[in-house]
This record gives sequence, C-alpha cells and structure tokens, in this order.
Amino acid sequence: MSILPLYRLTLAGLTREQEQVLEQLQTLGCLHLLPLSPTPKEPERTPPAHALDARKALRYLGDLPEKRRQVRDAAEFDIRATITRVLDNQQRLRDVTDRRDALRQRLTELEPWGDFKLPSEAELAGRKLWFYSVPQRQMRELNDLDLPWQVVHQDHRQSWVVVVHHEEPARDLLPVRRAHTGALSLGEVSRRLEAAELELEDVHAERHALSRWIYLMSSHLAQVEDAARLRYAAAQTREEDSLFLVQGWIAQAAVPGVEALAKAQGLALILESPGPDDRPPTLLDNPPLLSAGQDLVGFYQMPAYHTWDPSRVLFFSFTLFFALILSDAGYALLLAVPLGAYWQRLGHGDLGRRLRVLAAALVGASLLWGILVGSYFGVTPAPEGFLGRLKLFDIGDFETMMQLSVGIGVLHLILANAEMALLNRGRALGRVALGWIAVLIGGFMLWLADAGGWVELTGQTLVGGGLAGVFLFGSDRPLKGVKSAVWRVLDGLAQLARVTQVFGDVLSYLRLFALGLASASLAITFNDLARQVAESLPGLGLFLALLILVIGHLLNLALSLMSGVVHGLRLNFIEFYNWALAGEGYPFKPFKKAELEE
Repeated sequence: MSILPLYRLTLAGLTREQEQVLEQLQTLGCLHLLPLSPTPKEPERTPPAHALDARKALRYLGDLPEKRRQVRDAAEFDIRATITRVLDNQQRLRDVTDRRDALRQRLTELEPWGDFKLPSEAELAGRKLWFYSVPQRQMRELNDLDLPWQVVHQDHRQSWVVVVHHEEPARDLLPVRRAHTGALSLGEVSRRLEAAELELEDVHAERHALSRWIYLMSSHLAQVEDAARLRYAAAQTREEDSLFLVQGWIAQAAVPGVEALAKAQGLALILESPGPDDRPPTLLDNPPLLSAGQDLVGFYQMPAYHTWDPSRVLFFSFTLFFALILSDAGYALLLAVPLGAYWQRLGHGDLGRRLRVLAAALVGASLLWGILVGSYFGVTPAPEGFLGRLKLFDIGDFETMMQLSVGIGVLHLILANAEMALLNRGRALGRVALGWIAVLIGGFMLWLADAGGWVELTGQTLVGGGLAGVFLFGSDRPLKGVKSAVWRVLDGLAQLARVTQVFGDVLSYLRLFALGLASASLAITFNDLARQVAESLPGLGLFLALLILVIGHLLNLALSLMSGVVHGLRLNFIEFYNWALAGEGYPFKPFKKAELEE
C-alpha cells in the first residue's frame, strides 16, 4: 500500500527550445505540471487541456444509427478541417431545428385564424385588428363589449375573436390577453416551414456523409489530443527574456529519464523534496492484479500525499462485503456467465483489465461464501450430500451471523486505527488511535463474554484503559500552566466524544448480515411462491411458476447487486475512512501523450 514519493522538478532552458523540450517531456509522460505563468486576465482564453472539439465532433457523428462506409486512406484527410465541418454541421442542425420547431408552433397558432394578410391602416381608416382566443364559457362577457368584434372560428372549447379598434383595448375589457399572430400570414409560415424542413434534410444528409470520416478521426484523435495538451503545457510555463521555466512533480523512478533529457538539451535542472507547506499530488502504486483498488479510491476520495494508500484494503474489504451481501452461490454463477462472455472485450483497455479482475474477485468470493452458507438460488442442499457437507454457516442463525458481522466491523476499524497510529507515531492522533483499538477489542470481548469470566475482566480493562488513553493523550499541546492544562482537558473530552461514533460505526456492519439475510429470504420466498402456484394450478401453473422463478430471482439479483455495491462501498468510504484517513488529496496527472484503446 504505497504512495510514491515525489520531487519538485524545475527545468530551465532557452525559449527557442521550449517547444522541443515540452514535446520530449510529453513523450516521457512522467511530470505533473505546476502552473508558473500568472493567471490570465481572460481565463477563457487559456488553451484547454484536452481536444474538446475533436471529442465533441466524434461523439456527434458516433450518435448516428447508420454510418457511411469508412474512408481508410489518410492521404487527403485534414482532421482540423473535418472537425470544423462537423461542428458547423452540428450548430446548423441546432439552428435549423429550432427554427423549424418555432415555425411549427406558429403554424399551429395561426391555423384557426385562417390564411390572411393584415390590411393597412389606411384600408381600415386608422383602425387595427386585435386577436383574442376566448374560452366558450367566457364568450358571454363579450356581449357588453362596446367595440366591433367578430368570431372568425370556433370549436367546442374556444372561439377566435377579432376586435377592430384604433389602439389595443384596455386589459379589463376582454376576459383574456391578446393573441400575437405576427406579421407573417399562414401561407408564408407554411412556405418557410417547408424550406426549413428541406434545409434540415440537407443538414442530416451532410452529417450522414461526414460519418465516413469517423475511422480516420478516431485514429488521428491522439495527435489532436497531444497537440492540445502541448498547448496547455506551454501556457503553464514561465518565460523571462530568452529563458523559459517548466516545473512539476515527478516520481523518483522517473528522475533519471528527465536528467538524461536535461543533459542532452543543456537544460538547468533543480530537484527538491516536498516542504511542509507543499501539497503534492497523490501517485498510487499497486500490483496489476490489485490496481482496481486505486479506481475505488479515486471514485470517492483520493488520500492526501502525506497519508497512506488504502487501495488494497478497499479491494479485499469491498470483495468480502459484496460476497456477504449476495450470499448465494447460484447468483454468483449467474454473474460469472456474462463476465466470462465479455472477458476478452473488457481486456482491450487498462481500465477494463483492472475492473475485470475486480469483478472476478467479487464473483469468486461470492461463490465461495455462497457455498459456505449453502444457498443455491435460495435452495439449501441436503446435509448428507457433497454440497451439504461444504456448508459451514447458517445464514438463519442470527446470533452467529451478528457476531460475524460485528467482528468483521471491529477488525475493519482496528485496521483503520492501526494505520492511523502507524502514520502518526509520536503525535496525539497516533496515541488516540491506539486507545480506540483497545476500546474496540475490549468492547467486542465484553459483548461475547460470559458474566464474571476472565474475558469480561479483560474487556473491561481494555475499554477503561483505552478511554483513559484517549482522554489523557488526545492533545499535542505542551503543558505550560493552568490555561494549557484546561485546553488539554477540553481536547481530551473532544476525543472522548467520538465514543458514540465508535459504537454506531461498529453497528453499521450489521447491514452485512441484514442484507444477506434479506437476499436469502427473498430467494426462498420466490421459490415457495412458485411451488405453491405449480401445485395449485396443474398445467398452466408450471408456466406461471417458471415465470415467477425467473422474474423473482432476477429482481432479487438486481437488488442484491445494488445493495452489494452501494453498502459494500459505503462501509469503506464512510465508516472506514472516518478512522483511517485525515485530509483529502488530489490525483497525479502526468503530462503525456494520449493513449487510444485498441
């Protein structure tokens, strides 16, 4: 469980060599850049760190259900011009679609009024036409209107009324607000709508034609991505006269490569260890088989640089918790089928390879635990059979399963506090963590102990000693007088206040037993319901029973999967993290060339 040590590396060279040096650093791919240039007055003009336009264009073309035959000859291919054409097409599609929708709405509004052109004021002797859509129940209110008006159209819901007056009638004269018909006639709107529909067809045809470049755009995306990252890196450097400076964090193992680059290019190089006020990024390093734990860590909270790496703990504890919640070997075998079917496909990318190992661990642990509790789609094998002899636990044994769940929780929190104590040796945090370890062990012993036995006495001693240690050694303040003594007491009381959190966090692990029991109970319930239906309805009952089994177990499997993921991660990210980590970090992001998945 390691967080790689980092150094602050600074390179200085001639400005004319800046682009070449940055390209070589990008090829090495080992530097987490630090911004040296001042914040621009217009941040929006800062070059983006990624080729956003290229990815947007590819996503736009990729959404097409049917694509043209792909061009593979790149002799006349210009990726920048193609990206521009695709994004222009995307914008035109938005504009024309909006215009088409607005015209459709206007056509719907104008149809009841009919196809007409507004007469000039001279034709109406200075008067104008005012249009209103009046509900039928309010039409009687127009009988008192002392203005000329006419119904031009009506249906069972409302009437379309035209009022003639030299200015807009007062708001209180009519029961509704005026309708805005606009200056365009119904015929003109129809013609413009047809033109918009034709233009929209042309835009779709152009988009379909552009889809022939998807393959070449994908294959050249790495080049565009590299160029975008290079421009972004150049914006992070500092230029003074004829010199430039580039700075970043680098792992110890990568230092020789940069030193060789500096020697070859005649660059000045400075290497510094992180100072107490520095906040370096966190670079995790785990074996390939366990590296999925890093993805779990990064999903919620990256540990700070000066803490420890919980990746491996999360990998194994999440696997265990998931298996305890699923608690069925049949469901595990069912999950193994799609995992085996997609195993090769998942191996095309680094992330896929990491996640498939995690998925295999989850399925394997679930299968093993399902065998140990003797549950196969809710069916328990006969005790005298081979599978029955492998059953070691009864998920219906409340006392044993509660003890197992709480014991797992105690061990999990002991591990968290042990790491905290190891990391903070000689400080209050470390001493307090040791005190909580004693409280956890002692409290668990008291729960299991018989009255008056040595186990109870040992548990009481550990709990009392642990709480005393938390109170007495829970502060780093030097004892210099009455005031400092009072503050030490207050610090100790503040630490003791977490005793309720210890109790609550340990009990949270009972969800492992509760969710596992719920999954097993639902499986048994669906089996019993299917059997009852089959017995009560001969013939048709068999079909209904099979339907109940399939739908019921699929529903139970889906619920168990959600519970296993959500609560399996929650016990790590909430209960475990509360005791294991102090402070949050940010991930190490190397300045490197883009890697396209196969």
